[in-house]
Amino acid sequence: MSSDCPATKIKIPRTVWVLGFVSLLMDISSEMIHALLPLFMAGTLGASAIWIGLVEGIGEGTALIAKVFSGVVADRFGHKKHLVFAGYFLGVVSKPVFALAGCMPVVLAARFFDRIGKGLRGAPRDAIVADVTDESIRGAAYGLRQSLDAAGAFVGPLIATLLLLLWTEDLRSIFWIALIPGAACLLLILIGVEDNVTETKNTKRIEWNEIGSVMTPAFRLLVILGTLFSLARFSNTFIVLKAADIGIDQAWIPMIIVLMNIAFSLSSYPFGMLADRLNPMRLLALGMVLLALSDLLFAFAANTAVLILGVVLFGMHLGATQGIFSAIVSEVAVSHLRATAFGVFNFFSGIALLVSGLVAGGLWELFGAQYCFAGGVVFAVLTLVLIPQFKSLQSCH
Repeated sequence: MSSDCPATKIKIPRTVWVLGFVSLLMDISSEMIHALLPLFMAGTLGASAIWIGLVEGIGEGTALIAKVFSGVVADRFGHKKHLVFAGYFLGVVSKPVFALAGCMPVVLAARFFDRIGKGLRGAPRDAIVADVTDESIRGAAYGLRQSLDAAGAFVGPLIATLLLLLWTEDLRSIFWIALIPGAACLLLILIGVEDNVTETKNTKRIEWNEIGSVMTPAFRLLVILGTLFSLARFSNTFIVLKAADIGIDQAWIPMIIVLMNIAFSLSSYPFGMLADRLNPMRLLALGMVLLALSDLLFAFAANTAVLILGVVLFGMHLGATQGIFSAIVSEVAVSHLRATAFGVFNFFSGIALLVSGLVAGGLWELFGAQYCFAGGVVFAVLTLVLIPQFKSLQSCH
């Protein structure tokens, strides 16, 4: 990033703050439902494990495809704010469908539209952050948005748990309440998000034959690096399984993910600010070290204290990598194709994350929990060793 102005003298734009709180409200809304959805599907609707797996698999696959589509459309036609609003709108209108669902096909439809919404909003939202933010503070800007997003991921389940314990066991009622923060996030987008860069009359329309130029040599290297990172990072599901494996009471297991998201939220902004001052590749390397250490702790954890330490380190590894990757994408990408770049980057990273989940599941099923997390350590170390090979990305900031 540019060093012409100290980062401390430039304020993070209001639009970035608004997008952060939009992410916070939407995550609260979504996680209030997602925290209880397995119970709803299995208990209230009597769904089989196959149905539950189908809902999750189709949902995540849909989100991956939508990410690339939305990025290309945003760069081709502009109006990123409109795409962001449409993505969040689909997420919000899916909430009543969950509440009204009387069978699994309806839940599948709700999950499908929810994930399309997630895929639509991500790339144009991240491109807007780059458009409105000075280069010298982009790390801090992405860190702030990521921090607020992760905060929603632990506030939502906490609210759902409190409502379940203190007010009602009717899951449908809680799903209706989840609509409130979702509607608030739509209002925030309408009144607080600016998209001046792409909505001025002088903005040049991108032609379809220009889209391929997003794959510059530096961006290809970044996609490879992001894919390696995702291969090293297994799904949170295996952390939950490990918690159950060492005998943590079922009622307390959701708090493991809450703790991870607290660590993620609290570390994202400080790491983002550091990325504006230090070589971001050092922070990515630190993230891999934290991931390897957390996997080692998970592999050998025999009590709650060791598991909790591993969870905190895992959350910090997310804080040291996720927002920083967004900042690097914004720097490496061709400026008028940023949304496409975010879509492509997130697509390949997401595919790698799905593959890593299959690998982890296979290791767990065939050899046990220790080998699953030991495999994570191997992937993390390999990625750490390969980071110095990406020399052309060293000066991104």
